[in-house]
Amino acid sequence: MRHEDVPDPVDTRLAARLAALRAERGWSLADLAERSGISRSTLSRAERAEISPTAAQLNRLCHVHGRTMSRLLGEVEGEPAPLLRAAEQPVWEDRASGFVRRSVSPPHPGLRGELVEGRLAAGADIAYDGPPVPGLEQHIWVLSGALEVTADDLTHRLGTGDCLRLRVWGPTRFRCAEDAEARYVLAVVLP
Repeated sequence: MRHEDVPDPVDTRLAARLAALRAERGWSLADLAERSGISRSTLSRAERAEISPTAAQLNRLCHVHGRTMSRLLGEVEGEPAPLLRAAEQPVWEDRASGFVRRSVSPPHPGLRGELVEGRLAAGADIAYDGPPVPGLEQHIWVLSGALEVTADDLTHRLGTGDCLRLRVWGPTRFRCAEDAEARYVLAVVLP
């Protein structure tokens, strides 16, 4: 078996958690497909860890299950420690879109906020249908590069050091606006 054919351990745990969430609700794949807008075939393959869902698909599943992406990914990592060394921070990659997500400060049952480091490859463009939790508060601070964020039909161009604060109710789009990677911090606060 080639290295590329070996499922990533995070993807394997994520697949099991997605299947468990669907089972907890008593939904068939068809039910979840209807609720999420993701095909039954894709859902089935994701639950068997044959594929890793894209960031947009994972966002749709989080919305259906009423979780932030960090909370869902945190559930596959187990109980978060109060101190997370850089080497211990969970990293998830959407290879199809060029998006890498590091959960710097994962969700914790007693806390409402979390920090995420995002990296978008040059030219990467990710569109989300809506927030996983309506009214989600986000603070987007660009560490390097340039990022275009569209929310409420307004596009904001952020350069290094810029910070955009908003509550997310509808669709959003993150686009790397230059020929170099965009790196940013996303602070997420549950409503």
